[in-house]
Amino acid sequence: MRALVTRLDSFGDVLLAGPAVRAVAARADHVTLLCGPQGAPAARLLPGVDEVLVWESPWTGFRPPPVDRDDIDKLVASLDADAALVLTSFHQSPLPTALLLRLAGVPFVAADSEDHPGSLLDVRHHRAPHAHEAEAALDLAEAAGFPRVDDGRLRVLPPPAADTLTGDGPYVVVHPGASVPARAWSPRRCAQAVRELTAAGRRVVVTGGAGELFFTVYVAGGRALDLGGRTDAARLAGVLAGADCVVAGNTGPAHLAAAVGTPVVSLFAPVVPAERWRPYGVPHLLLGDQDAPCAGSRARRCPVPGHPCLDTVTALDVVAAVDKLVEVA
Repeated sequence: MRALVTRLDSFGDVLLAGPAVRAVAARADHVTLLCGPQGAPAARLLPGVDEVLVWESPWTGFRPPPVDRDDIDKLVASLDADAALVLTSFHQSPLPTALLLRLAGVPFVAADSEDHPGSLLDVRHHRAPHAHEAEAALDLAEAAGFPRVDDGRLRVLPPPAADTLTGDGPYVVVHPGASVPARAWSPRRCAQAVRELTAAGRRVVVTGGAGELFFTVYVAGGRALDLGGRTDAARLAGVLAGADCVVAGNTGPAHLAAAVGTPVVSLFAPVVPAERWRPYGVPHLLLGDQDAPCAGSRARRCPVPGHPCLDTVTALDVVAAVDKLVEVA
């Protein structure tokens, strides 16, 4: 059987699909993961994926492209599967994707859907109301005939060793950036945390993408090792795997840390529910006011002056959380 799993949005979302992908792979001869450009680097790290198909959809992402008939026709012509699992976030509809799968002739399509699917779905599943995104994907896979085959934790392929990047000795990673500004701790607070962590005797490594160099240089402040722009997805996985603990917002690297088994201090802005998006399957501590006025708003930019949900968290709060998680680990 040739199986197709779709997860069209971000890096972290694709990582959260990993346990469901493994469940599908246990029953299928070939698994294709259809994802967007932002999720592709994560897709290439997932066990059980035989082929990654990248397509930017007009209904996902922060800057979706316009609808292009030729582009859609090319995608439909490229799809070849006996069964498909459409994975979406709790607030997204799977039906546009399901329609394309039907046009491609996929005979069996399963998805979570609150909207009436007509003939688009063979399995219309209703997710549990408060399920974590990883659990929801596993539940859908099971309803579609792909029961879980392991402990259901996040996993990636073994990453390369990061010693040449990080140097010798234990360290804590601080990842200050986030794809959504409302989910990021302020640069000033991040820099304070680096200062306090190093004052407490911890070696700190700061990570960030190529577009975040101005951020990582400031946060590292000459006290921490700045790896901004120096890691692709696999190398970042290696850096996170070697850390005692990772300090990050609700962003892809927090989920990547969970996938390599590293504890996470999660600076979690409640614009989306922590019960659905917290670090999954590893020891973690949530910092941030989960009852702030922005809770559940899905805002991309903080709608409350002063960003109180996160900026009430202090550097010393982070030091204490790191100490607690490292002690437990």
